[in-house]
Amino acid sequence: MRSKRIFALGAVVATLSLAGTACAAPDSNDNSSSNQKTSITLGWNQPLYSFNGNTSNGNATANNNIKTVVNAAFSYVDAGGTLQPDTSFGKYEKTSDSPLTVKYTLNSDDEWSDGVPVTADDMLLHWAALGGNLNTINADQVKTDDATGLPKNTKGKVYFDSSSIGFSLVKQVPEIADDNHSMTLIYTKPFADWQYDMTDFMPAHVVGMKALGISDPKEAAAAVTKAIQTDDKAALVKISSFWNTGFDFTKMPSDKDVAVTNGAYTLKDFKENQYLTLAKNPKYKGDHKGTFDTITVRWNEDPMAQVQALKNGEIDMFSPQVTTDVVKAAEQVKDVSIKKGVEGTFEHMDLVQNNKGPFDPAAYGGDAAKALLVRQAFLHGVPRQEVVDKLIKPVNADAAVRNSFVKTEGTPGYDEIVAANGSADYAKVDPAKSLALLKQAGVKTPVNVRMMYAKDNVRRVNEFQLYKPALKAAGFNLIDQGSPDWSEKLGDGSYDAVFFGWQSTSPAVSADRETYATGTINNLVGYSNKTVDGLFDKLVLTSDQGEQVKIQTQIEQEMFKDAIGLPIFQFPSANIANSTRISNVDPAILAPTMFYGFWKWKVPSAS
Repeated sequence: MRSKRIFALGAVVATLSLAGTACAAPDSNDNSSSNQKTSITLGWNQPLYSFNGNTSNGNATANNNIKTVVNAAFSYVDAGGTLQPDTSFGKYEKTSDSPLTVKYTLNSDDEWSDGVPVTADDMLLHWAALGGNLNTINADQVKTDDATGLPKNTKGKVYFDSSSIGFSLVKQVPEIADDNHSMTLIYTKPFADWQYDMTDFMPAHVVGMKALGISDPKEAAAAVTKAIQTDDKAALVKISSFWNTGFDFTKMPSDKDVAVTNGAYTLKDFKENQYLTLAKNPKYKGDHKGTFDTITVRWNEDPMAQVQALKNGEIDMFSPQVTTDVVKAAEQVKDVSIKKGVEGTFEHMDLVQNNKGPFDPAAYGGDAAKALLVRQAFLHGVPRQEVVDKLIKPVNADAAVRNSFVKTEGTPGYDEIVAANGSADYAKVDPAKSLALLKQAGVKTPVNVRMMYAKDNVRRVNEFQLYKPALKAAGFNLIDQGSPDWSEKLGDGSYDAVFFGWQSTSPAVSADRETYATGTINNLVGYSNKTVDGLFDKLVLTSDQGEQVKIQTQIEQEMFKDAIGLPIFQFPSANIANSTRISNVDPAILAPTMFYGFWKWKVPSAS
């Protein structure tokens, strides 16, 4: 599994108004005739900036949504959040439980869009890059550039900028067989989420050509494999360096090799900060062939501007961070179809425990019990139900407070976990209890709390306005630290509480470890509990779903007991489309949300 912060929509990005772009996107052709080329234009909030969604820099929704459309894989997560195999690309099978052994076999006709076969060379590079077993510098020693987020002290080192719990357990170089079309992984320990490991790999032949200066694609891919199998440090330094950044681009790359794909579409055009256009890949032979000949994605972070673009015919479908105003405006557009539901992002409140602020034991001479009382007092004052009633229910009438840190509402195990995790203690706002806890802690009121959130996000501004008076009644003075640069400040200690969204990208149980275990990449608050760490270690080795739910319940019991924060609500979703341009849309709860099921989309007149 990848370990990268995946935030909800609303991060600040550089975009241009749809109505004022210097270069217009291709006009949508008339889709009424089956003899004509068909096209669709989608609206999204952030431009693609990397074709490698496996690096810590590139692993973001803006990139991975597009990669889902252009790259095939052994499996995919369906609209309801269930893993499904794609045998039109290849097959995978667990051949042994002790040790856990998994064999992946590609179909013989899989090709990259440049005509080069997809082979085990590509899979082996994926293992080497994500497992970290060949790195000569540990991830915790790597320093990143504040401006770019890229590693800055890895020159001359083998360092693949990625992470996979599963592949890190595969210490032995995987065996390649079946005429270079299969690869077998042998895990040193059981791993619950092994089915999610082999996805979205990069072209080894391109890496070999660019990193090692080899012109022949087959020879280049073979050279990458040889370097991995022989642990050739000199070659691996070059390979890892190119793999980390060689697929990053923000406009149509002059070198088309770095944009090859193995899925239903290829990159046809890309205008920086404006739009990109995908075209059907003639080399793709799988089951997920696209309906439309071209798909254009245009960017604008303002959902009201996207509503206007839909009305003007500039886009045909978009899925914004939805508000009542957006839905009301969209309902006035002719031929609009709005599909409401929930998505895999949830809003949550975090309390920082390592910045010497009001929730950190260090603020009280190391008195952890006093800091816990203050955290508990704060959480008893958070008006979660009021937030849902006023901000979410107008969009999704069935919305409810989310009561689990690790499970999405409506997914298997959610009800069982919520019934026993301790969330019921915070079901209602109780300012009297808050004040009593603060008195027990012996702290002077009001307690100042610097609260950070996305200042340029309307819904979050409204949230803060609900939190401030409720927490004032509970004995806390919220200091407004809303910022348009909130995501860049996460983890820097300059705030005491923050609310934003975590996006769930798969049902994998190991993903949450990166957020809540001690010292992990998404643990932004300094939370550390040895019991939780041990339970996560146990969870990632457990395949039985019933046992997984029991362990997750124990993890959540500890987190609610420690008062680390609160889940607040599941994001409402609204997939908004022109019904005369596209139909049979089935957006997914998890990523890639709107982009899911592109092979099922229909041209209405051709239905």
